[in-house]
Amino acid sequence: MNKLSKSQSSYLAGFLDADGSIYVKLTKNSTYKYRYQVSPNIVFYQSQSSKVSLKELHKITGIGYLRKRNDGIEEYIIGDIKSIRDFLNKIEKFLIFKRKQAKLIIEILNLKEKIRSPQEFLELCRLVDQFKLLNYSKKRTILMDVIKQTLIKEGFMTP
Repeated sequence: MNKLSKSQSSYLAGFLDADGSIYVKLTKNSTYKYRYQVSPNIVFYQSQSSKVSLKELHKITGIGYLRKRNDGIEEYIIGDIKSIRDFLNKIEKFLIFKRKQAKLIIEILNLKEKIRSPQEFLELCRLVDQFKLLNYSKKRTILMDVIKQTLIKEGFMTP
């Protein structure tokens, strides 16, 4: 990650507060030990026709990638753990509206590295579920209870 000035950090925090999202989702993935993947993301959104280009944010930070959606929205996505940590470490003190999400995602990333049992994985999922309370996430269907049933069914846990 590029070195950020105080004004760049505060600008990025304000942009994230207004036109961004911090979230973690659980997705089914049979190649993972407990059959689910924990995917953290920081995403900035902007209309492709906007004068403010997300390319500039990408250039300032030197991390993540850009994606154009079919609905006319451009996204700047930071999805790898190291980059998320580095980025939030530099801007978190300037966040206002998304400070709780930033603290929660860091807690999740810290716990994710220490998972050694199905019970610890369920605790991680419980933390991920908290994003449903912090973010508008009407499509979230994979919650801790669903994963617990899968872990029981697959023999990782007993009822």
